[in-house]
Amino acid sequence: MSQTEGARLFRETWIAGVHRHFPGTPKPGYVTPWDDTPQWEREAAGAVYEQVRQFVAVSGGTTARLTREQKGRFVATCWIAQMYKHFGDPKPGYVADWAELPGWQRETDADIFEAIEKAAV
Repeated sequence: MSQTEGARLFRETWIAGVHRHFPGTPKPGYVTPWDDTPQWEREAAGAVYEQVRQFVAVSGGTTARLTREQKGRFVATCWIAQMYKHFGDPKPGYVADWAELPGWQRETDADIFEAIEKAAV
């Protein structure tokens, strides 16, 4: 899978996770379709996809033994690094630590890891 395809997988899994886990009606930006997603966000999604893909590869597939929390934390940390890359002074919500993230976002991040993991093996 190319990085662009991986970025789309990331975004589509994010949107599905928001619909599955978000309580109530999500903000429109949370579920913006790929074609309307800003370029910086596409690039960030592609970078995180690649980081997870490589992590799965160098771990020899043993990432299946990680907990959902460990998987979600990895995605969240990779995303935070991308926020610092794309924004000099990102909004606090963009760089919030795992414990500060709402439950729906933690679950969605774990979904993203598992989707990439499944595609990588």
